Amino acid sequence: MRHHTTPRITALARRVLMLLAGLALAGCQVLSTPLATEPNSNTEPTLYQQLGERAGLAEIVEDLLYLIVDDKRINHQFKGINVAQFHRHLTDQLCQLSGGPCTYSGRPMRKAHADMAITETQFNALAENLILAMEQNGISTGAQNRLLKRLIPMHPDIRNL
Repeated sequence: MRHHTTPRITALARRVLMLLAGLALAGCQVLSTPLATEPNSNTEPTLYQQLGERAGLAEIVEDLLYLIVDDKRINHQFKGINVAQFHRHLTDQLCQLSGGPCTYSGRPMRKAHADMAITETQFNALAENLILAMEQNGISTGAQNRLLKRLIPMHPDIRNL
């Protein structure tokens, strides 16, 4: 695992990261609405490319898993999970969210989180760890925020609001 720095978390990033915590706790979810494609000029890489494509996303998720293991605020909630399956599902989810060619085929967010009673603290903890994992992998703040913005619509289903 790479050395990490303390993240500068914006309000948007905090909300999105909270959503990611829920993703991790549930093993992700299928998006119900299609994503608009991003403009792809020769000078501007897509979000998927900025995140390192599938291999880069897999690295981010791997680093996130190490951070979860070390985080006493949330690690107890991950005991007994199938780590390989969780890694694959979350990588697919982030790949799909970022406009990549992956397809996530897991349970819907609301159903996956229905009995979890996820707190804002837990949600924030996972979000912070996702930001740290992206920073460890050299992902720009702009790309981080763009991914987080795509996660925000899932918050009500994760928190069952």
